[in-house]
Amino acid sequence: MLLTLAGGALFFPGLFALCTWALRRSQPGWSRSDCVMISTRLVSSVHAVLATGSGIVIIRSCNDVITGRHWLAREYVWFLIPYMIYDSYAMYLCEWCRTRDQNRAPSLTLRNFLSRNRLMITHHAVILFVLVPVAQLKQQHTLLYKVNGILTLATFLSCRILLFPFMYWSYGHQQGLSLLQVPFSIPFYCNVANAFLIAPQIYWFCLLCRKAVRLFDTPQAKKDG
Repeated sequence: MLLTLAGGALFFPGLFALCTWALRRSQPGWSRSDCVMISTRLVSSVHAVLATGSGIVIIRSCNDVITGRHWLAREYVWFLIPYMIYDSYAMYLCEWCRTRDQNRAPSLTLRNFLSRNRLMITHHAVILFVLVPVAQLKQQHTLLYKVNGILTLATFLSCRILLFPFMYWSYGHQQGLSLLQVPFSIPFYCNVANAFLIAPQIYWFCLLCRKAVRLFDTPQAKKDG
């Protein structure tokens, strides 16, 4: 745990510094903000590859998608913490360098940074202060965990499944058609493409529902059953 945390704390800032140094030497005509921005994106790409690779390893190693566990899933959370902290600083550094290159007042940097990166900062804060404690403290039976599960189900249903009938309804409303008339009024390949897109969403939603049932299936309920 501590070794993984320390490794991430050294890896991401070190890779960022190395990329920035290499770009400054190989591209002397680039501004500081250009080098910092490209370095930040390179480090983010490396993190994306590592996260994707870890996910593939975990998926291929776990036979049960609901109860399966893998050591890499636990360790990568600790590897993720220093990346989120580093990335928050890297975003601020990009804004600072860009403002400096544009000869703007340094006092505006923090305000611009918070204004332009509000969603990303919220994303990082939620991961650090919500995801990590939930993943590491094993609070699956607490009220907070259950409320989070309900919100996850509602969000997934609204944004990944109900989105499709909403798109059909919006098109029908614009064209003066009913919801049932829309599938027969658009190209056939659109319906096929939407069917391929929504099918895995429904499958994943069913898995989430099964996990929710197990979560709320208390030992007392099992005994009564």
